Amino acid sequence: MITQKSVQEILETVKVEDIIQDFVTLKRRGVNMIGLCPFHNEKTPSFTVSPAKNIYKCFGCGAAGNAVKFLMEHENLSFPEALRYIANKYNIKIEEKEVSPEVLAERQRMDSLFIITQFARDFFSEQLFETDRGKSVGLSYFKQRGFREDIIRKFGLGYAPAKGDALTVTAKQNSYNIDLLKEVGLTSQYNRDFFRDRVMFTIHNLSGKVIGFGGRILQKDVKAPKYINSPETEIYNKSKVLYGAYFAKTAIRKQDECIMVEGYTDVISLHQDGIENVVASSGTSLTVEQILLVKRYTPNIKILYDGDKAGIKAALRGLDLVLAQDMNVKVVLLPDGEDPDSYLQSVGSAAFKEYLENEAKDFILFKTDLLLDDAGNDPIKRSEVIKDVVKSIAKVPDPIKRSLYVRECAKIVGVEEQLLVNESNKLVGKELKKRTEQQAKRKASRQQSDPNFPNPSDEPFFPTEEVGPGAMPVSPLEQKTKTLSGDEFQERDLARILVLFAEEIFDKEDQITVSQYLLGNLEDIIDDFDNALYKKIVHLCMERMANGESLERSFFVNHSDQDIQKFTIDMMSSPYEYSENWEKKWELFLHSQKMPDKNFIQDSLSSLKRFRLRKLKKMLERNQLKIKELSEGNDFEQAMIYMKLHQKIKSIHDDLAKEMGSVVL
Repeated sequence: MITQKSVQEILETVKVEDIIQDFVTLKRRGVNMIGLCPFHNEKTPSFTVSPAKNIYKCFGCGAAGNAVKFLMEHENLSFPEALRYIANKYNIKIEEKEVSPEVLAERQRMDSLFIITQFARDFFSEQLFETDRGKSVGLSYFKQRGFREDIIRKFGLGYAPAKGDALTVTAKQNSYNIDLLKEVGLTSQYNRDFFRDRVMFTIHNLSGKVIGFGGRILQKDVKAPKYINSPETEIYNKSKVLYGAYFAKTAIRKQDECIMVEGYTDVISLHQDGIENVVASSGTSLTVEQILLVKRYTPNIKILYDGDKAGIKAALRGLDLVLAQDMNVKVVLLPDGEDPDSYLQSVGSAAFKEYLENEAKDFILFKTDLLLDDAGNDPIKRSEVIKDVVKSIAKVPDPIKRSLYVRECAKIVGVEEQLLVNESNKLVGKELKKRTEQQAKRKASRQQSDPNFPNPSDEPFFPTEEVGPGAMPVSPLEQKTKTLSGDEFQERDLARILVLFAEEIFDKEDQITVSQYLLGNLEDIIDDFDNALYKKIVHLCMERMANGESLERSFFVNHSDQDIQKFTIDMMSSPYEYSENWEKKWELFLHSQKMPDKNFIQDSLSSLKRFRLRKLKKMLERNQLKIKELSEGNDFEQAMIYMKLHQKIKSIHDDLAKEMGSVVL
């Protein structure tokens, strides 16, 4: 394990521009450098590198981070691997500390599993290229599919020999552990090979490590499944893996779209023809984990289907999961009798791409047309279709999208828009109630173990109530933004000042820092923060200050919590710069305030006061409701106590409002 001292030395030494210039052409623009973003496809540069702040930020796709984050995202490296890359570049000697025997043993065991699967991949490849049976059966099959040798080697295609224990015997001869072979599903409990006489497809994880295999039988009239996959193991979970994702993720980011197909050969064939943003679900229904894997790179999915209507209908049922994750789904129906591989071979790359572009239809509209076509003029069947479509629409978290879908579907099915709105509201109301109950249970469980633990919802937001006749309902997030936008803004501003200026001197005479001033004044109202991230940042700052630890900006930029790191970099970044010519050439200066990055004292004072004022206002509103409740219950003695408290809070509120120049009503 790399010591913290070495990690710190690496982070302090690395220059973000040195690392990024190895992969991206950068040009100087003022104090920053700019280039084409490597994470999405763009013609006008929006990828900005700030040497002074040691960060990068793309104002097109939002990608941001430090040098380590860039290597992890662009080169698919783990955190330690990225650190070693930088250390090697700067000739930094890495110190490593010993870990406990138990941790070391578990790490070695996991490494061994990957070593064994890599050995199996190499074995299958050798059998394909260097044995008579492999060449005549396996290699000829792949070449009949039109695969070039470089693509065959790139994807790790191979051949499993017919002999029942060829892999197992070879592994034992090379001193591989037979128990670990069984653990990764390569050897059965009877010491026989799991894959026999099949062409092999290697399955990789997102970092490129071999985690499993798919095998296709080539013999006809054999009572055996056409395809079999590795059984689920500690390193291979089928529901969390998409075939080809390792090779596709960079292209998915650049194209801002993921093409989803069914089979291994479809992925390889499209990739070979330059369509690299393609993955496969390998014949299984899409899972939430697979959808979220795609969402890491793009919100846009295009799914390719052949002309089999029965198969399409079965597949469509699972796509509501994609809608629930706020993804944009399009469907392309290929001509009858064609799959992506065969159609590409038939028409060629250019025509295939044009077909995908022209024939792509929005999923919900595609589903509506497909089901209505089957229902014909039967009113009962048509009503069932409408209910089915509305059920899909209700899964969409974005209220604007829902509204547009309702409007379009109402036109297609020939019913009043308001009927679909009402039906949608019923469904989302039920879903909201269910999710609210689940969230309440999780919150109670978390707070029982840690009362200070914030409880951000990890579920999609659903609509709750109508905002007017004929209108689509809005999500709880939007409602919260509308009612608490001022609080959210003040909380965000306080968090911004802490991550950017915590160590700056607030009071030179007493040598008080910005963090000491803000945190000292926030301690009694920290629980009034509504936003989980901002509350987390304030808690973190309080803990580090109490322990005498640094709150330098670099601590937040390099923080392991991705939300904190992203927030900090977003706060540090701006697509605009204050031109030096205003002062040097035109002699125009800021007179009313200091430059934004030097105005932290005034920012601290005004943000804290505004935050306190809003919280006092909310206390008054709650107190007023309590007085009303007690008065209606004839508990006048308690009501008088709350009235006195109300007057005291009101006095504090008014004094603060006058100090800030606000109007007191």
